[in-house]
Formats: sequence, C-alpha cells, structure tokens
Amino acid sequence: MLAKVLASALLGIDAILVDVEVDITQGLPQLATVGLPDGAVKESKDRVKAALKNSGYDFPNRKITVNLAPADVKKEGASFDLPISIGILAATGVVKEDLLKRYILLGELSLDGGVKPVRGCLSVAVAAREAGLAGIIIPAENVCEGGVVEGVEVIGVTELSQVVEFLNGNLPIEPYRADVEALFSQGCEAGDDFSEVKGQEHAKRALEVAAAGSHNLLMIGPPGSGKTMLARRIPSILPPMLFEEAIETTKVYSVMGLLEREHALISTRPFRSPHHTISDVGLIGGSNTPKPGEVSLSHNGVLFLDELPEFKQHVLEVLRQPMEDGRVTISRALSSVTYPSRIMLVAAMNPCPCGYLSDPVHQCSCTPLMIHRYRSRVSGPLLDRIDIHIEVPAVKYRDLADRGESESSAAIAARVAQSREVQKERFKGTKVRSNSQMTARMIRKFCEPDEAGSRMLEVVTDRLGLSARSYTRILKVARTIADLEGASSIAEHHISEAIQYRSLDRKT
Repeated sequence: MLAKVLASALLGIDAILVDVEVDITQGLPQLATVGLPDGAVKESKDRVKAALKNSGYDFPNRKITVNLAPADVKKEGASFDLPISIGILAATGVVKEDLLKRYILLGELSLDGGVKPVRGCLSVAVAAREAGLAGIIIPAENVCEGGVVEGVEVIGVTELSQVVEFLNGNLPIEPYRADVEALFSQGCEAGDDFSEVKGQEHAKRALEVAAAGSHNLLMIGPPGSGKTMLARRIPSILPPMLFEEAIETTKVYSVMGLLEREHALISTRPFRSPHHTISDVGLIGGSNTPKPGEVSLSHNGVLFLDELPEFKQHVLEVLRQPMEDGRVTISRALSSVTYPSRIMLVAAMNPCPCGYLSDPVHQCSCTPLMIHRYRSRVSGPLLDRIDIHIEVPAVKYRDLADRGESESSAAIAARVAQSREVQKERFKGTKVRSNSQMTARMIRKFCEPDEAGSRMLEVVTDRLGLSARSYTRILKVARTIADLEGASSIAEHHISEAIQYRSLDRKT
C-alpha cells in the first residue's frame, strides 16, 4: 500500500515542495524515515504513533517506510509530523487521496493529536501559489501569516481528526483570508519624532539624505551628543514599505519563528540594534543548521551598530560582502543557502577611547597611539563602504534650552518619499530601488555632474587620494541631494555637500 502527501521544506527563506511517500508492507513492525531527515524528523515516528492512537485511529502493525523526496535536500524540524500521519492513514484507506495532490500539509503533532504551530508558513504559501496548488493545511495559529498570500486557500486546523474529516469531505473548513490593508495599518503608530531633537541641524540633514537614498551612515561624536537618539528616529522618516518588500522581510521573520500572531505581516521597516558582543554567526547568520542573522532580520530596514569600534574586528569584516551584494550566502557541507540583506547601515562611534577628542570643553586624555589603535578597529575597506561620515558635536546650552519646535519627522518623511518616487521612476524595470544600489553603468548614466562640479570633484579626489569606491559614493550621495532638491542634473553645490559628508576622508 502506497500513498503520497505533499509537504514542504525550507531552503533559506524559500520553501520547496517535498513528496512524503508512505509505503506499508508485510514485515517486522517498524517505521523508517529516509531522505536526509534530521533528529526532529526521525523522532516523529513516536509522536505520530501516539497521535494516531490517541485520536482514535489504528497504527499499522507492519513495516512502514517514509521517503522524503527530493532525497538530497536535508529535512529539518517537526513540521513533517502531520503529512507523515496523513500518509499512513491514506495508505491504510482511512483518508481519501482525492485532495492530497492539491494541498500542502504542514504541522507538528502533540501526543493527543493536537496540531502545533511551525515556522515558515508564509514561504510555504508562496511556494503553493507558484506551484499552482489549491492551498495549504497548516496549524490554526499560523493562518495569519499564511493568509497574507493571495490566490491560495489557507486551511487552519487544531487537531489531526479535523484534517482527516476535511480531506474526506465530511468537514468543510472556511479558508482564512487576511485583511492586508489592516495589517499594513498596524505599523503606522507614531514613535520617536525628530521634533524632539534639539540642535544638530547638520546631522538631521545628513540623516535625511541617507534616508532618501538608503545610504550607509556613520556618526562620530562625544558621549551624550545624541548619536543614538538620532539613529532611533530614522525609521520615522523612511518611506513606507512596498508589499513586495513586506513579504520579503516577513519571510525572514517567519523562518525564524519571530512573527506574532497579531502582526502576521512586517509592515514597518525593521530597526535592529545588536549589542557589540554579538558573534559573526549572530550578525551574518549560520551555525550547523543555517539561520538568518541580524543583517537579514534588518532586510529592507536599518541595522544600527552603536559603539562601532567595540565590535570584534572579524565580526565587522564579514559585513563587507553583504553591504555590497545585498545578500548573504552561507555554505555548508550538505547545502548552501542565501538570505537577503539589503540594509541601510547606521553606525555610531566616539572620536577616541575617552570620547572627548577635539571637544572644546572636556580635555582628551588619550595618546596618539591610543587614538590610532581605537580607530584602526574599524578597517579602511569597511569605512570605504559607508557613504556618509558626519561629526555630531556636543549640543550647546542655547539649543537645549530652546523651547521652539523643531521640524517634525512627518515633514522630513514627505521630502524623503518624494525623492524615492523620483528614484522609483528612474529605475523602473530594474531590481534597483534606491540611489545607493546603482550599478556602474547607472552611475555613468544618471550621475553626470556639470562642468563646475566635475572640476571640484577632480580637485578633491586628487588632493584627498580618494579611492574609486569613495568617488562613486560621492556621486551617489550627490544624486540623492539633487533628487531632494527636485533637480534633474547634479550641480556644483550638490557635489560640495556630498563631499562634506566624507569627514573621515578629509582628515587623511
């Protein structure tokens, strides 16, 4: 007796279809699972046996072979409990096979036959739609994330017996439909606002430019100057997420099991701020069973690294490739997975170990050697990949005591959104979404400065000895500044402002 049930396995943040083939023959009673199962899949035989018996079904006292195809892809987790149990019931004639070819089954079983939630249901729903299947049968606690995908029936179940009755046509279950507009509106609550920031007008302008073009940014200043406060307000001026971006980001959180039931769609741009003691695996992702790291959890959002030189140097160096490519590839002996990492990196650091170098009030107690060692913790190649370097000086009393209202985040966000619309039109038909992602060909086409701007750029490049990467970063930032101004071409003052945002290059 042979039965086939559709299931799914996660490969990175995407799901692939898995055929669960159950064969029951004469022989010594045993249940063998083949097809590269991990420990959790192998242990499913005990959960499946108990769940079937406690749900009122007979467990065959024969030799049962379960094959998970394709056999060369590693199968992980307890989500195969439900398809294996249904496969056994289908092979013994308890479940009709008519609907088994149209639905993907996913779920962990408890010993009493209850269906527990699993990870990655959003990715499975997307895979079902792409395969042209009718829908997916998943735990009721996961229907919110699965229901985000249109064109797929999402059947939520709480018990094994419900699945059996549904597949036999005895128990109709209404598919879950998510209100995408309501899910998007969940992320519109007002948070920290730039109107609460006193002074630091130059830093606010730099943050506006960075947000408009999704440029990486580094803030350098003494303790208490407001670097962290400014960084935490960046999400309030970023443009709203597109639906495609929301799906991409939600996939990462779904795979990690971090989605809340009430917030099944990540509708606001993530803001992640890992501690400086984080490991390279925690930041980039990996381990024996590859999982996304902080850089992927920040996809389409902001990764904030406070006290940048305090991070381990080898941890910072692994950021270089994801910042350039927008993705992380983790290779292991059995598989290679790729996670998205299109981020806006925001970092903050002190100018020296004590933090008061060049401060007009506090005296710096650091020696030149100490300052050199401190700054050398952040390598030149990494700094080269950061578009904007700005100094954030201590705020003076007259700014702190000023009772006037600063410009709100809403006003800044409106200009940023208008600039992003210009970029959206410019890059229509490509995968590029912002100026920071422009290729060399696009830079030649869209970032040609006028004659005066070219002369200024030539002088500055030769005098400061800028690298080719720094040169292109200046052009990208100048293009964003021109977009904020509504200018079609890059003028001299756009180049001049972009050069001002390379403070570390000016000190070389």
